[in-house]
Amino acid sequence: MSRKSSAAPPSPFRYFNSSPEVIRLVVMMYVKYPLSLRNVEDLLAERGIDICHETVRFWRNRFGRRDPPEAR
Repeated sequence: MSRKSSAAPPSPFRYFNSSPEVIRLVVMMYVKYPLSLRNVEDLLAERGIDICHETVRFWRNRFGRRDPPEAR
């Protein structure tokens, strides 16, 4: 007889040092508004969050929606 685990699936954010709230905010800012990667970086810096634009790109690719580039 096999036992099935009733545990919740692991969080997709478990390997990141930043909080899930920051990652969600970054992805939402980039996807929802017409901002460049550096604009998102600058807006976060104004709020005391030090994130590189390449991190914004990585999180967008990992967690953002999958639209073709011309849709942006």
